[in-house]
Amino acid sequence: MDGKPVYEPLLSRKEDVSGYPKKKSFLLSSAKWILWVTMWVIFIAWAAFIFLYPSDFVSDLYQKWRRASHGTLFGVTGSTFLIFSAPILLITFLATAYLLLCGEEEIHEKKTSRFPRFRLWTFPVLVDGPFGVVSAAEMIGIVLFTAYIIWAFAAETVKNSQLIAMFFDHLPSKEKSVLMLELTGLRLGLIGLFCMAFLFLPVARGSVLLRLIDIPFEHATRYHVWLGHLTMALFTLHGLFYVIGWAIEGRLVRELMDWRNFGIANRPGVISLVAGLLMWVTSLPGVRRLNFELFFYTHQLYVVFVVFLALHVGDFIFCFAAGGIFLFMLDRFLRFCQSRKTVDVLSARSFPCGTLELVLSKPANLHYNALGWIFLQVRELSWLQWHPFSVSSSPLDGDHHLAILIKVLGDWTEKLDRRISSISEKGPYNSKLTVSVEGPYGHESPYHLTYENLILVAGGIGISPFLAILSDVLHRIKDGKPCQPRNILIVWAVKTSTELPLLQTLGMENIHPTFSETLNLEIQTYVTRESGPSLEEGKIIEPVNSAVFTASKRSGMSVLAGTGDILWSGIYVIASTIGLVITVALLDALYINPYRVVYWWYKGFLFVACMFVSVLVFGGLVIGLWHLWERRTSLHEFKNVENGNVQQNAPRLAGKEQYLNTTLYGQRPDFTGIFQSAADRWGSVDIGVIVCGPPTLQTSVAKECRTQNLRRGGNHAIFHFNSHSFDL
Repeated sequence: MDGKPVYEPLLSRKEDVSGYPKKKSFLLSSAKWILWVTMWVIFIAWAAFIFLYPSDFVSDLYQKWRRASHGTLFGVTGSTFLIFSAPILLITFLATAYLLLCGEEEIHEKKTSRFPRFRLWTFPVLVDGPFGVVSAAEMIGIVLFTAYIIWAFAAETVKNSQLIAMFFDHLPSKEKSVLMLELTGLRLGLIGLFCMAFLFLPVARGSVLLRLIDIPFEHATRYHVWLGHLTMALFTLHGLFYVIGWAIEGRLVRELMDWRNFGIANRPGVISLVAGLLMWVTSLPGVRRLNFELFFYTHQLYVVFVVFLALHVGDFIFCFAAGGIFLFMLDRFLRFCQSRKTVDVLSARSFPCGTLELVLSKPANLHYNALGWIFLQVRELSWLQWHPFSVSSSPLDGDHHLAILIKVLGDWTEKLDRRISSISEKGPYNSKLTVSVEGPYGHESPYHLTYENLILVAGGIGISPFLAILSDVLHRIKDGKPCQPRNILIVWAVKTSTELPLLQTLGMENIHPTFSETLNLEIQTYVTRESGPSLEEGKIIEPVNSAVFTASKRSGMSVLAGTGDILWSGIYVIASTIGLVITVALLDALYINPYRVVYWWYKGFLFVACMFVSVLVFGGLVIGLWHLWERRTSLHEFKNVENGNVQQNAPRLAGKEQYLNTTLYGQRPDFTGIFQSAADRWGSVDIGVIVCGPPTLQTSVAKECRTQNLRRGGNHAIFHFNSHSFDL
């Protein structure tokens, strides 16, 4: 093709045009290595302490640490926070420094191996179970959490039995049974609290931690769901054991309404558990899919759940899980500030296949990759509803715009379609389309660029992110930027042929007229509900309704959340954490210690209040400075745009096809034949498989990847499964 050996990537990182240094500074490499090892040591020590806490040695060690902290400024609360919550915050600080040292170039270019090899994150182990498609790495996590629950429950049960035998053996059997129930409930609550330490970490969408380990939000959401089921099951059993014991002794109502000042306050615990149960029940798949709005609105009860949990257990016990909750609060406030800004809609189009396209204004310094997500709100439709959509444009398509494709499937999308039709008829000056955006979210690095061989499997509107991938690859090849893919196979399943013209919106020949010289592209389309081509096939797609708007100077997306600036994100977390320490110190020095405040529930409330104040005041100050910097940067960029208007994303014309395009009617993809054919043609290589579509499609592809890998011969390809499907 271009004279290079067949085993070399198209655009090698050794080339000067890539802009990547050939050698790295020893000092820089050493600093990154030290940071990476330090983070791992802290995490392993923190996780090991939690895992081994049920053992006598570790629990005794913690009690000695608590006793040693009596009389200090922060007291028991400070010592508990230092052990159970501070480590995850410290890792966040170090992660900021690590990502800054890595720089954008290294983040966006992963190492590739000359020989194919298995990877834990991309090898599907389970495909049909209750967890959906589970990779080997995820399976290890599930096993570890299961082992912890079994070990912790067994160890705590032995402790309970020994405690009763030692101090309460003289009690009647009925009272001993009740005491055993209450002690078991107590231990289950503690185990649930430790699980809760991890619960909020995956849903901090723009978290530096998620960016460090390169887990996109749509994957992290699954982990939150799993942890949510586990945590609520433990808390429910915790309450149930107490309720049974109290009912046996005839003091159920009195205990449920009890709000004692010293020790655990029961009534706040009841309120917290009820809020948690409402969130849990409405988040079950059947309820969530039947009524998403009920799930969404009920899930806002997490505020009640957390606050009354703090009132229930007090400040120092709440510190077992405070670190993850604090990081979530930081992320939530940052997203709130970002979503208050309205975003210009540059153009809106409605296509005959029931698909909408919105092109949104963004600043040039807002970074994302072709596999990004955004959450969209249209205020004319609802002030509360936010819906996730995959980005359909490459970041290289233009510095000042971002496009998404929306399938008209439900009430909200139907209202949006009617709104666009109304604007098309009346003109953009007579109608409004006010949108706000959260994100973009997604992988920190564009992993699709690290595979020389790609199979992209889409179902219906799932083609949207793959249009962005194709555009990204073509732009990079044309501009001489780092890009590994040279073989791309797209397998697209649609119900009817009306969706086929969506491919024409990309205009590959307009991006890079001679891309076929360096990229082997094949598209296989399966029209499952038609037996043959229609008379309209092959015609250029024309939107049914369209509207073009004029962009204002300061109405692009905000860069505060998503893949925002790492330096500002780190300053925001560090300043807020320092603010929390200062706020708690002032409260202890000026109020709690001098006035001998000892009520558990009240101190729990004050601690949560300190968390809120530190986020709002100290974090808010950083956000204000960040916003001023953003406005200054955006205004400077806007002056560089001709005539003060952003005219982009004009409809592209379809040119002569330079790739193999096959359309098959009345059948579904035969993944066994497709994968085997690709392996035969491409040889013993790593093949990245990315799926975007319904769960059944993901399951079929994951099962085939697993089958191909398990029966792999010495010279057979290895298929790496990656999912890009968002399912709330």
